[in-house]
Parts: sequence; C-alpha cells; structure tokens
Amino acid sequence: MSAPGKSSTGAAGIVDRARAALLGVAVGDALGATTEFMTPAEIRERYGVLREIVGGGWLKLSPGQVTDDTEMTLCVARGIARSKRWDLGSIADRFARWLSGGPADVGATCRRGIEEYMDKGRLKAPPDERGAGNGAAMRVAPVALYTLGDEEFLSRLAVEQAHITHHHPLSDAACVSVGTMIQRGLLGMPLPVLRAAAEELAARHPEFRFEGYDGESSAYVVDTLRTVFDAFFSTDTFEDCVVKTVNRGGGRRHDRLHRRRDRGRTVRVRRDPPGVAAGARPGSPRGAVLPRGGSRPEITAVRGDVAALNEEFPYARSRHVA
Repeated sequence: MSAPGKSSTGAAGIVDRARAALLGVAVGDALGATTEFMTPAEIRERYGVLREIVGGGWLKLSPGQVTDDTEMTLCVARGIARSKRWDLGSIADRFARWLSGGPADVGATCRRGIEEYMDKGRLKAPPDERGAGNGAAMRVAPVALYTLGDEEFLSRLAVEQAHITHHHPLSDAACVSVGTMIQRGLLGMPLPVLRAAAEELAARHPEFRFEGYDGESSAYVVDTLRTVFDAFFSTDTFEDCVVKTVNRGGGRRHDRLHRRRDRGRTVRVRRDPPGVAAGARPGSPRGAVLPRGGSRPEITAVRGDVAALNEEFPYARSRHVA
C-alpha cells in the first residue's frame, strides 16, 4: 500500500489501486470474520483491539481464510475476465458452481437467489423486502473496475449484478454508491470527491446519513455502510479504517430488525468494507473525471490490465490470504 501522498499516477497508479481494491476485500474479510456476531465489548474483552488476522470466529476459520464476501467477489471478477465482456449468465454460473461446492457460509438472500437461478435460470430476483442486506454491495468492486471511467455504466451494471440475489432499493443504491467511491479512488480523486458520493447517497436515502453514527453494525446494508463511512472518513490509512470497522462487530441488531422486517429470516452480518482499499488519498484535482494525464484510451488499456489482475492474485486460487 502506498504511503500517504505517495500514490502513483497515470495507468500504473490505477492498476496499483485496482490491485489494492481487490486485495482489500480479502484482507478486510479475513480480519473481520473473527468478530462476526460479537459485540464491541466482547471483542475488547477477548482481543483488546483486533489488529491481526487470527481466524476463528463463529465459522472457526483458519488464519487468513476468507468468507463468501471474497468468494462471491471472485465469482464476479472471474465471470467478467473469462467472458471478456459483461455477461450476467457467466457470473451467475460461477455463483452456482461456488454454492454447489459447499462454501463455509452463505447469506440467506444470496442462497435464495442463486438457487432460483439454478432451478429456473432466473437472473433477476423479484423485488423483496428481505433484499436489504449487504451481500450485493460486498461484491461490487470488480464491476467498478470493469466500468472504470463511466459512472453511468457502473450504475447500471452494479444493479444488474445485485439483482441476481438482492432486489431492494436500499441495496441498489448502496451498490452504486460503493462502486462510485471505488471508481473515484481508483482514478486518484481526493477524499472530498469520494465523500460526495456518500453524501449523495444520504441525500437520496436519509437512512444512510453517517454524521452522528450510533455504533450499530450489522448485515442490514444501511448499518453496514454507515459503519464503513464512519470509519473511512475518520481515519487516514487502510489499516486503521479496517481495524476500526471490524472492531465494531455486529449482528444482533440486524437479527432483531429482520425478525420484524423479513418475516423471521435471520441474515448473517458482514464486516468488511468492500473495496475500501481503493479509496486512496492521492491527488487529482477536485471534480476531475479522469486522473491527471489520463485519457479514455489509457483507461481502456487499464481495463485489460485489471482483467488480468483478477486472475493473477494468489488468493484467487484458494480460500486463504497469504
């Protein structure tokens, strides 16, 4: 990870930040799996402040082992990279093969959507009040990379991939917001421009307002993003952001909410900020659409590099982060 103020520029910088975004998903996931369903008090009593990847947790994972958050992100990345184009069927096929392989865990909404695809070939789940979990937003990073430089295109594809499993306006909005922040970070935009994406989300959906954050952390996508935004905009490094996020723990409030909202279904909590590593604090002018010195052909070339990166990471071939 680049030191503050030392981020690379141009195509090389974009590729570096793309690599960081995908690795960041896995690192945050591997760290946060330990504290899933724990309260902040329980985390403090057992770990003090959890800063090291130690595994365990309710899933009893090995140190460095990742969960469905990373595994489904890889399904999206591989579906794009192997097809060399946008093909929802290719992504859904990878979800289906992954689910058939017996993953350590899978959220109820994701399972339901994938099984509907396996049984009926359906690529778009129907609108559902139970679809306000964070599972679709967790896996949006590869979509942000694929659509780099075109936020309108990102918005459409982010929602399309979400609807394989999640079809709820809050989930849709979260996917677009997270993807937009990742894109802006990849393009080297300064922190206020990333914050503007979060504020635009809160303006459209006041539930996502994070000023005066109350500490609630759960798999309900509103709780998830408020937790992440609070950590992201109050810390200076990727490590500090992820550590602050995962030490919030979470899950119990979401259980209560969804016993009311989702007719008895309990959804597991997510902890890791999706692609938060992409939010580097470098240096292009406020409001820029392309990185300084960048061009549309350069971004097109970078997309090819990013597609290759999706296949090259060591963690893409296993369930562990080295």
